[in-house]
Amino acid sequence: MKDDISDSHDTDIHHSDAHDGTATRPTSRQVLVVGATRGLGLALAEEYVGRGAHVVATERSDGPSGLRDLAERHGDAVEVERLDVTRPGQVAALRERSRGRTFDLLLVVAGISLAPQEAAGVDISTDDFTRMMETNVLGVMRTVEGLDDLVAVDGIVAVMSSGQGSVANNTSGGFKVYRATKAALNQMVRSYAARQSGGSRSILLLAPGWVRTDLGGAGAMLEVSESIPPLVDTVEAQRGRPGLRFLDRHGDDVPW
Repeated sequence: MKDDISDSHDTDIHHSDAHDGTATRPTSRQVLVVGATRGLGLALAEEYVGRGAHVVATERSDGPSGLRDLAERHGDAVEVERLDVTRPGQVAALRERSRGRTFDLLLVVAGISLAPQEAAGVDISTDDFTRMMETNVLGVMRTVEGLDDLVAVDGIVAVMSSGQGSVANNTSGGFKVYRATKAALNQMVRSYAARQSGGSRSILLLAPGWVRTDLGGAGAMLEVSESIPPLVDTVEAQRGRPGLRFLDRHGDDVPW
């Protein structure tokens, strides 16, 4: 099972450590990245650390990983937490461990793909379909809902979607079940955003492009280095812009 998000070939797609409410907010951005063991999640954690942020990044299981290496290289700038988004108890436990902290950005990247690119929807096993929907949709939304009160009232809640989640842009087929999970995720986030109407947070669905990761595969169009820096620029440009947007890495709107 692959546990980092990749993306579409349809589209290119401060301030708080733990505190008691009286401490002044530190100058570095406080970023929580969920799903950062490898792939795009790891690259996002590394990019934010490189830009001076303090990053709390999650892994699904213990053991050697690129995330552990990043934490060793950057010391106190990176904290590693354990979280499997399909286990609600782990989301609640992370929320409890983080009580009193405030993050400028919650970025949920977790996701899997278990069906070959050309497999028809009817070809996937029920178990694999269920696992994909549980991880890519329900698990992501449970994580957003479970952790969003850790985000500053003027912060950002961002979810890694995909250009493949665009129903309007689906003219080529392929990755049918993965597409379905991302379209469902988009709908769930849109409903979540409707309940936050009038709030001051930015809520983002992100399409990073088709990137060469374990999930994206060797045939993907983009290197991580071509996707992640502009994607982070796009996220940062949304600060102070409340409401929901579905954006590619360049900051352009992706059709729903």
